[in-house]
Amino acid sequence: MTSEQYKSHNRKTLFIKGSYAVFPLILAVIPWGILAGSYALEAGLSAWESQAMSAIVFAGAAQLIAVGMIKSGIGLSTILLTALLVTSRHFLYGLSMRSQVSPLPLKWRLSLGFLLTDELFAISNPEQKHPFSPWYALGGGLSFYIGWNISTCVGIIAGHNIPNLHSLGLDFAIAATFIALVVPTIKTRSTLICVITSLLTSVFCALLNLESGLLIASLTGMSAGVFSAKVFGESA
Repeated sequence: MTSEQYKSHNRKTLFIKGSYAVFPLILAVIPWGILAGSYALEAGLSAWESQAMSAIVFAGAAQLIAVGMIKSGIGLSTILLTALLVTSRHFLYGLSMRSQVSPLPLKWRLSLGFLLTDELFAISNPEQKHPFSPWYALGGGLSFYIGWNISTCVGIIAGHNIPNLHSLGLDFAIAATFIALVVPTIKTRSTLICVITSLLTSVFCALLNLESGLLIASLTGMSAGVFSAKVFGESA
């Protein structure tokens, strides 16, 4: 096997491993994608517009919130600002992965930046035991993107044929997905404090109807985690 053949084989192997790693999360997010497709139809979007939202925006929580605001007749500027606040955690993901991604060519940075989701960050962030590989991240991100769009298409079809689809409780998949992402990472006292602080802060912000509640909860939780890590002598 030549050097080029070895590199090509290694890239394919890493791509497949990334796809395999994210597969359980794809299964968990299917109900969420179905909701995104069906809700978009209920808000008055056409089937093509509903699918385009998943293909272009590719942000589950932001899509559902945006669709609800569209249905309520809220203006574009408010929708864009709300979507920015809801997805602001991706800025933190980007900062965390900056040292791994910044040396890559522009085409890689743009591709991985577009594909960066909670799920992709969960399998390829710097805290993982395996070294970062752009091909591994591409495999996970692209597979999740395809899975999300397929589930959205299913939701669009189901929305045409199944009345009151939202009453089936599919929205629990949103909470279940994030629980599945967070719980395995709780291995130290400081991480537990970070999670509990974020949880309580997010609930408090939700009660106050703060649109930036998610960002506030994230920053508060991280601050509490870093402080407690220093107190307990753990690595932050």
